[in-house]
Amino acid sequence: MAQWLYVDVRSSCSLVGTVLKYLSLTLLFPTVVALYYRESPLPFLVALVVAVAVGTGLEALEPDPTLEYREAFLLVALTWFVVPLVGTIPYLVAGTGTIADPVNALFESMSGFTTTGATVMGSISVETHSRSIMLWRQVTQWLGGMGILVLMVAILSELSVGGSQIIREEAPGIEVEKLTPRIRETARALWLIYAWFTLAAVLVYYGLHIAGVAPNMTFYNAVAHALTSLPTGGFSPEGRSIEAFEPIVQWAVMVFMVVAGTNFALYWYAWRGHLERLTGNAEFRSYLLSMGIVGGLLSALLFLGVGLATVPEGVATIPGSLERSLRHGLFQTLAIVTTTGYASMDFNTWSESTQVILLFAMFLGGSAGSAAGSIKIVRWYVVGKSMRRELFKLVHPQAIRPVRMGGVGDVIDEETIHSIFVFMALFLTLFVVSSVLLFLDSYRTPDLSLSALEATSAVIATLGNVGPGVGVVGPMNSYEPFSNAAKLYMVFLMWIGRLEILSVLVILTPAYWRS
Repeated sequence: MAQWLYVDVRSSCSLVGTVLKYLSLTLLFPTVVALYYRESPLPFLVALVVAVAVGTGLEALEPDPTLEYREAFLLVALTWFVVPLVGTIPYLVAGTGTIADPVNALFESMSGFTTTGATVMGSISVETHSRSIMLWRQVTQWLGGMGILVLMVAILSELSVGGSQIIREEAPGIEVEKLTPRIRETARALWLIYAWFTLAAVLVYYGLHIAGVAPNMTFYNAVAHALTSLPTGGFSPEGRSIEAFEPIVQWAVMVFMVVAGTNFALYWYAWRGHLERLTGNAEFRSYLLSMGIVGGLLSALLFLGVGLATVPEGVATIPGSLERSLRHGLFQTLAIVTTTGYASMDFNTWSESTQVILLFAMFLGGSAGSAAGSIKIVRWYVVGKSMRRELFKLVHPQAIRPVRMGGVGDVIDEETIHSIFVFMALFLTLFVVSSVLLFLDSYRTPDLSLSALEATSAVIATLGNVGPGVGVVGPMNSYEPFSNAAKLYMVFLMWIGRLEILSVLVILTPAYWRS
């Protein structure tokens, strides 16, 4: 290896191989489902064999890998690229629908693992695709929700040494050092909380079916939607998303979207008897307040009738109905802010001004340390307080006024504030440049005419891992009409968006590879 190269690539690749081998076991779940419904298990068996073979080959590069600071960056970035590549195999082998195309299969797989929820499926139904293939989409989202490498840290002893940095890069915001003395115990605690909430969602959803108030929420649907509610993924086996279910189901899904968008570390504190860590958390209060304001505004516009451009055929009139206005306004707010991407109705029928509000909500994001994507509430909170401090210092230039997170003692250090502003600048710059690129690409794509609003919504929906946008990428549409070049670029956006940009961009800099 050249002397100027200061990264142990072999160790990172070897650990990626170990991750692949362990994740191959998750393919047994859709295999069992395929056998139960008398469908072909071949797509998953082929993927399993490939995952084990590739994983074994990568492990052979370095039998005794070491994980240092730089290798952790490479491990995280490579894992989140290689795993979705393997995840395309079931779609390609099954060979049904639009996802049989290699570019579409990669888009669908990356969207699944990054919990984006954007789809290129032309027809979302178990009639077009097998139940096991549809469930594989949900499984990919569940694996990606809490974090692939957080799970691996909980399992693999070789990742425990650099586990703290791995979790910090894969799931920014989790205060790993404050949960438990050992990083493996922290990772296990987070995944256990995540699993218990998933089980609770299955029981609630299917319980509504047993109670006779949700006939469409079969056990299959209950499992499928629980696997995509908690990771804030949004993939549904129903073409009309949550609109296909009764209002009581939509209200139940709202509860779990709020749960999924909350910092999971706060649940750990609450479980340990420190409920005040949840209720008194400044970010959590800001998270609820932002959703309440946006949801209330949308509900009011829908109630007054100015929020709708057209009334969808077969859908009861919303204006004048308090319950319907609140339900749809709050549901879409929660789905967008938590980046879950579900839909209780086609908001393409909403007025353009209402859609702009939704577009704004896509930039908010849930809590740090949650399954949600986008910028995240805590960064907006810190930016707001920092701006307020700067205005104060203009009047009192000699004053020393630290930025605090809620309580008197919770001072945010200046390095953290600086990194937040750098992230925001990178995020917004990438958003603007990408919007222009997609808009220009649409001119050379037959049968695709993008407006500026549609182009910007497609970018924030993929970069922020939100899922649906407006117009051609609306909740009942798909990203299939885009050119292959545009789809591959959005795959890139989903990848770096899930890892919050810096973890990927850092390995593209010369300084990373050299002393």
